[in-house]
Amino acid sequence: MNTALILFAHGARDPEWADPMRRVQAAVRQLQPATRVELAFLEFIAPTLGDCIAGLIGDGVEKIVVMPMFIARGGHLKRDVPDLLAALRLAHPGVEFVLGDAIGAHESVVQAMAAAALAEAGLQLAE
Repeated sequence: MNTALILFAHGARDPEWADPMRRVQAAVRQLQPATRVELAFLEFIAPTLGDCIAGLIGDGVEKIVVMPMFIARGGHLKRDVPDLLAALRLAHPGVEFVLGDAIGAHESVVQAMAAAALAEAGLQLAE
């Protein structure tokens, strides 16, 4: 099955805001060069999730995994994105859509953020 991964971020008016997301995209592409990895945004920055999905479907992708690059699962991930994906499932029954959990819900990310916060403060991890 032809699978693509969309890293889905909120977006901001400052275009530099997306730089860390682009670094994540590049890192994922390096780790999994055979998989198509795209970046989409909820607002302010293109492409939108809908535009990105349309492009992937147009290229014949059969499975699309949307990985929310959000710290927590708020209103957008509880309502807006599931509603959008439900509509896309109806419009494209031959495509499998998978919505991942917010990246911040993953324990490895929580631990990485804790370590980064301590490092920024000049503190070491307790043993």
